[in-house]
Amino acid sequence: MTENIKTHVILLSCGSFNPITKGHIHMFEKAREYLHKTGRFIVIGGIISPVHDSYGKPGLVSSRHRLTMCQLAVQSSDWIRVDPWESYQDTWQTTCSVLEHHRDLMKRVTGCILSNVNTPSTTPVIGQPQNETSPIYQNTANKSVAIKLWGKMSENLGKICCVRPHMDRFTFVDENANLGTAMRYEEIELRILLLCGSDLLESFCIPGLWNESDMAVIVGDFGIVVVPRDGVDTERIMNHSSVLRKHKDNIIVVKDEVDHPMSIVSSTKSRLALQHGDGHVVDYLSQPVIDYILQSQLYINASG
Repeated sequence: MTENIKTHVILLSCGSFNPITKGHIHMFEKAREYLHKTGRFIVIGGIISPVHDSYGKPGLVSSRHRLTMCQLAVQSSDWIRVDPWESYQDTWQTTCSVLEHHRDLMKRVTGCILSNVNTPSTTPVIGQPQNETSPIYQNTANKSVAIKLWGKMSENLGKICCVRPHMDRFTFVDENANLGTAMRYEEIELRILLLCGSDLLESFCIPGLWNESDMAVIVGDFGIVVVPRDGVDTERIMNHSSVLRKHKDNIIVVKDEVDHPMSIVSSTKSRLALQHGDGHVVDYLSQPVIDYILQSQLYINASG
């Protein structure tokens, strides 16, 4: 399957990130690795979206700190970025509204209609040559079209994540174009998938916790990628919810025969380690995040 036939994916993870751990980054890496192995997807980017301060979770530090820690955690990544839109809103946003925001934002950036699980788009994400717009990318590097696409999208998304001004349609030059003659353009399908752990999947089964219509949009229209934790039986969870059963084909469970130690790392364990001066905190958090926490005196005297 050639690159332009595969579905191009942006993974979006919502959560407290209080603080962001090595386990969160591991979840992105494992999901990307697994999706690539299926031969059906190309992951071109990842988005971390910290929850709003008004979420009300006990011990939740200011989004100002959580955004900074997330940025420090991904500073060496060439495909994962942090988006502050959710944190900058007037109040808490549902996961569904965050997904819809990023879908709408991608429309503005790419000038296209993004596809979802049930109704693949017939509109190319990259295409429609425009004479009035100068090419953004030319055939001057060996990086793939997908990586270059995310680089430019990420750069511009960061500029408009809050103010959302008018944006001109972007034009992307095909990697294989003969720049000396007529230019050809890639046509790809792009989807945003919610990335989560099995704990979030399990929360879908708690009566009254999630709005049923939101669940239907999240799983039915967008789709989710689940990275199991602690040997959780994801099949049992999906069969326990009527919405999950109905949209089972839209749930991608990352399968890994080896239990990786990062799969059991959590923010709760990290906070406890910080409070108790446990040296194992270096196993849970990256050093730049630890340094920031100590400098800002976060979690040290907090409960939970």
